[in-house]
Parts: sequence; C-alpha cells; structure tokens
Amino acid sequence: MTEAQGTVSPVFEPVRDVVEEQPRGGAEVGLSPAVEIDGRRVVDLWGGHRDAARTQPWQRDTVAFGADAANTPAWRAADLGAAKGHGNALAVAEILSPIAREGASARGRLLRPDTIGLIFEEQSNGTDLVNGLHVRWGIGFALPDRRTLSWIPDGRVAFWGGLGGSTAILDLDRRLPIRCVMNSMGAGILGSPRAAASTAAVHRALGHDART
Repeated sequence: MTEAQGTVSPVFEPVRDVVEEQPRGGAEVGLSPAVEIDGRRVVDLWGGHRDAARTQPWQRDTVAFGADAANTPAWRAADLGAAKGHGNALAVAEILSPIAREGASARGRLLRPDTIGLIFEEQSNGTDLVNGLHVRWGIGFALPDRRTLSWIPDGRVAFWGGLGGSTAILDLDRRLPIRCVMNSMGAGILGSPRAAASTAAVHRALGHDART
C-alpha cells in the first residue's frame, strides 16, 4: 500500500506526495513525517509498510528504531544503551516541539527561552572524532553547516539524525519542528536524501528556500 494515510493541512499536500512516492519508487519501505507550526499540527502522515516483505501496512502507531534498522524483535530486544530509541515521527515531534517553541508547550512553559538559547552556543566546529563527519556542535544538537547537510536551513536551527536516514529538525525562527522516521537502513549515518525530500516539501509548502 503506497497511499498515504493520516492528516495534512491543504498547503502541505506536497508532503503527502513524498510519502506516497518513496515507497512506490522503492526508495523506502515505510515512513512517517510529522510537522508542527507553533504547536499546531500540520502534517501527521504515514505510508508504505512496516515489514521488509511489504505485507503489513504502516499504521499510525507503528514505531521504528531511531536509527532505521529493520524493525525486528531481535534488534528491538538488543541492549545498545543510548542507541536504541524506538518511536514514530509524531511522538518525537511532540517531545521536541517545546524546543522549537522556545520552551512553550500545550501544558505550559517547560523551559525558559534563555535555556533554549544555550543550544546555539557553538562548542566545536570541525571533524567529529566519533562519526568522522564535519559537525558544528551546539549543546545537544548539531547546528547548520553546509559541510554537514547542505539541505538543513540556516538560522536558529538545531538538528540531528539517526543512522540510516531519520532526521529531526528544530527551526526556532519559524517555530517549526520537522521529524521524519522511516524503517529502511539507508546509506549514511546522519540524515538521508529521503529525509531531505520530506524537508524540502515542507519548505516549498511554506514558500521559501530551505537554505534561507
């Protein structure tokens, strides 16, 4: 099944096209993007399948490993410490939304704006000795740098990704969290062309270039 399920605001229909095209074209097995603007959910979509044999459709509550490995019982039972987060795009977007909203949430303020601002204090800028990539580090997140991922927008943006393709982007200038979760282990250890396609569709819907 390649038809996307879920809800999307009319202006964000291009994101639905990406969710349907990636499984249909073979770039992905199953995926779910979630997007909010200032706490208002504008994209909550899912499509494709949750198993490699493509027999079980991806459901709203389907979870995937944050690093995109095949969603097998053995893998989910493995003891890998901090590298074993499981969830879906909507859940992660809701967790990260208060950062994009400078500490505000539907349940009241969780963090002060000056605490959020600490994320953007550059800690290092160069080759990361763990992953070998050029990373401009803030506190807890990477900051935009064309040498890391050229499609991450400039501005007050923090991001990170999972091994294989999943990506979380927090755009404070637009109060916009974007989360893309998929279940195919793709090449690369931070972000992927699949996540880039969803992100680009969001920015096209908003009428601006992701790099501005």
